[in-house]
Amino acid sequence: MNSKMGAGMGADSVFCFRRFAAMVYKEFIQMRRDRVTFAMMIGIPLMQLILFGYAINSDPRHLPTAVLAGDNSAYARSIVAGMQTSTYFQVTEHLQSRAEADSALKEGRAQFVLTIPEDFSRRLLRGEQPVLLLEADATDPAATSGALSAMREVVSQVLARDLPASSGYAPTPLPVTLRVHAEYNPEAVTQYNIVPGLMGVILTLTLTMITSLAITRERERGTMENLLSTPVRPLEVMLGKIVPYILVGYIQMTLIVLAARFLFGVPLRGSILAVFVLSLVFIAANLSVGVTLSTVAKNQLQAVQMSVFFFLPSLLLSGFMFPFRGMPGWAQTIGSVLPLTHYLRLVRGILLKGNGTLESLTHVWPIALFLVAVISVGMRRYRKTLD
Repeated sequence: MNSKMGAGMGADSVFCFRRFAAMVYKEFIQMRRDRVTFAMMIGIPLMQLILFGYAINSDPRHLPTAVLAGDNSAYARSIVAGMQTSTYFQVTEHLQSRAEADSALKEGRAQFVLTIPEDFSRRLLRGEQPVLLLEADATDPAATSGALSAMREVVSQVLARDLPASSGYAPTPLPVTLRVHAEYNPEAVTQYNIVPGLMGVILTLTLTMITSLAITRERERGTMENLLSTPVRPLEVMLGKIVPYILVGYIQMTLIVLAARFLFGVPLRGSILAVFVLSLVFIAANLSVGVTLSTVAKNQLQAVQMSVFFFLPSLLLSGFMFPFRGMPGWAQTIGSVLPLTHYLRLVRGILLKGNGTLESLTHVWPIALFLVAVISVGMRRYRKTLD
């Protein structure tokens, strides 16, 4: 008897190709049934390939540049034309006052402001080395370093071509004083740009992923039936899932602000209270995305995969890792839809530039619009789960 049992156990321990093939066939059937997971397995690598291959550019060109020209001479116009020819600069507006120049940099409308003094051409021809002032929004040093390096060569080539031969100008030294001001981050400290941005990145990742498990967890544990039997409306359910995590978001923000100030020495020029108040819309938007994804996902694995699928383009197309203006137009269009893009501009504008509430509202309304759209979709999806 024992010898027969041993023989049977020995036969079972031998690798059987038929059993192996049956298990492989079973897994393919399982994969075919779980189409969302299979789509994510293909979609996430494909999305990374497209974004890294086409959208990411560490040497941005055609950066928006404003010109404050007190002198409209041929020499001044040639310098502006030479900047555009270099492909690093793209003149988007001509300013009339110093206040407009400051506003263009603070609001993010311009990456650079070139100031040409009133007596520029007269002093240039006299050999008095007039000052050309180039101001840069250096909150993201990677976005401006290439253009700043090219500016000296642009001015040198333009004046070597346009100045009369009798002036005796040689390319070195320059017949002008090129003065560069890197505003808001003059020492080009990377932490000043990264640490405030991490606030938005961490909130996007954690809040979206946590809330994406909300309804799927109810469904997997069998408590969804009890919830459906109550008279709770879809909006009430969604808000009930969102509100507790708002406190979690504010705890995360507090930790990041303390670390920025005391660990990394980030100069917090604006109002911390304004950051916390205006961040409520961004926190709600991410929580709404998570809850909406949970109404689509059939299990917690799918919910996590969907949250990653939302997080990756938010991370890569928002301007956190790579300069936003260095991306092609289609990538900037997609990035402009995502709330993290506008939140990075909001929080960096307040903390690094000292922007006030009114100046920051231009970055709040796109997030609020995204929030309304996502909540509308989530409510419709929740009604379908009721059916």
